[in-house]
Parts: sequence; C-alpha cells; structure tokens
Amino acid sequence: MTFRKSSYSATANECVEIADLPDGAAVRDTQNRGLGHIAFGGQEWQAFLSTLLQK
Repeated sequence: MTFRKSSYSATANECVEIADLPDGAAVRDTQNRGLGHIAFGGQEWQAFLSTLLQK
C-alpha cells in the first residue's frame, strides 16, 4: 500500500495517512505507523467522508 498524508489532518500532531484500496481505503496514524492500519470497505469509506464533510 502507498500511504499519503490526509488533507483532513489539522496539524503536525494530529496526522493520519490514507492509502487507496481497490474498494475503499486504509488509514493509519503517522506517528505510530508500526501499529498497523484500519481498512474500510467502499461504502464505509464513503459514509466516513460524508460525515467529515458535514462538519
């Protein structure tokens, strides 16, 4: 997977990284990369992004 810093990350202390998956995305903490990631399916990921954009 190729991770990139999320454009939703507010500051250097609150960074998450995103990797595109064939059907969804994976998310990990920039400061704790070794702890792994959380993968979301396509519908879950779209629901998550929709919620973020409403705020």
